[in-house]
Amino acid sequence: MRHVRNPQMELGEVRVEDIRINPKSRDDIPALLLGLQHLYSDEESRSRLFALLDEHLLVGVDRTVGRPGMEMWRILVMGVVMQGLGCDYDRLHELVNEHRTLRLFLGHGTFSEDRYEYQTVVDNVCLMRPELLARVGQLVVESGHAVARKKPGELLRGRCDSFVVETDVHYPTDVNLLMDAMRCLLRETGRAAHEHDVSGWRQWRHLTRSVKRLFNQVRSTRRARPERVEAYLESCRALVERAQATLPDLVLRGAPSWKLVNVGHYLGHARRQIDQVERRLLKGETIPQDEKVFSIFESHTRWVSKGKAGTPVELGVPVCVLEDHHGFILHHEVMWQGSDVDYAEPMIRETQARFPDLRWCSFDRGFHSPDNRLCLDALLEHNVLPRKGRLSQAERDREQGEVFAAMRRQHPAVESAINNLEHRGLDRVRASGADGFARVVALAIVAFNIHRIGLLLRRKARRRRAA
Repeated sequence: MRHVRNPQMELGEVRVEDIRINPKSRDDIPALLLGLQHLYSDEESRSRLFALLDEHLLVGVDRTVGRPGMEMWRILVMGVVMQGLGCDYDRLHELVNEHRTLRLFLGHGTFSEDRYEYQTVVDNVCLMRPELLARVGQLVVESGHAVARKKPGELLRGRCDSFVVETDVHYPTDVNLLMDAMRCLLRETGRAAHEHDVSGWRQWRHLTRSVKRLFNQVRSTRRARPERVEAYLESCRALVERAQATLPDLVLRGAPSWKLVNVGHYLGHARRQIDQVERRLLKGETIPQDEKVFSIFESHTRWVSKGKAGTPVELGVPVCVLEDHHGFILHHEVMWQGSDVDYAEPMIRETQARFPDLRWCSFDRGFHSPDNRLCLDALLEHNVLPRKGRLSQAERDREQGEVFAAMRRQHPAVESAINNLEHRGLDRVRASGADGFARVVALAIVAFNIHRIGLLLRRKARRRRAA
């Protein structure tokens, strides 16, 4: 049984609308709570928000039976606070149990002794999906525009850019990726064999140390000696065949399918890396880019080179964001494939589907292509898309126009929003898998916009106090 918000208040509980927040505080927590309070206090926004949570948070789950689950409002508050602070679950666990004002927002009275377990916090925050957060984000931006006093029909001016969100991976080489695969393969096979009484893997930890010793010998020299590489590969091949031969025994002993899938997963990685190490170090071949994997744990990781000074390569996934002139991020896209030029038109179309008032937008040269120029000219009143390469006289006149030049000067302001997002946890995403990555990015966008609402409200409160 789970509610969006429990209508029965606890002893000592304060209504969210009546919670007092210090407008003088310069910390991020009061700004986030001010933004959440604004969403909750507005009856229309609260009704729409609760309807979204009720519809999308637990699809296909019967909420009328079973043990009481965490209220959906509490889940949203926890997720926004964690991502808005850019903190981990350890700090969030401490805050939800000890921060007095935050506990009032979660619906706990002054005399409440209820405490959250760490795993309860993790499991519930992970329930939020990118699809839900996209809908909530649109609601937040619409509410934020009202706070920013956007006039009805006022045209929005946007700034579009992309940046790389790093994944939690180490620098990949084919040699150390093979070590990662072997370490995980031996661990999964050894533990499964021990639990199901399959012989031959009692010393799997010793085997791991033996492979690591050979790995260290390969990587210790600037140019790996062929005999050391061959010894490393020979040991890995033998252990891979041994793990493959163990799979039928695990099936006969009734090992769960997920354990067999894990063993098969790491077997595939190990075989691929053995082949690539042999081809590159022993046969002198060049491995094509489309055959390379940059992490066996976060397979969505991309090798991105944007030509930045001092940062030749970034390991992660690019994210494209579109910010309006009120400081709210209207839309974002995780760029699993392709480059900037592939996302210019989809970003504008999808943003205009949510916010039809978007009629001006500026881009970097990386988004330019002849097709993008034609499409964006049709979609926007002012398409500030600089052309690559040498300019003709007509193009030079276009880019020196008053509106074009003014928006080009304002375009670098989007870097401030990107820097803000990196402080909201998008400097390095530690969530596991592509779904976890997309969830963290979407939640960071929502937290960014709620924080922006809080800053505007805090600024207004300070002006009233000064007057």
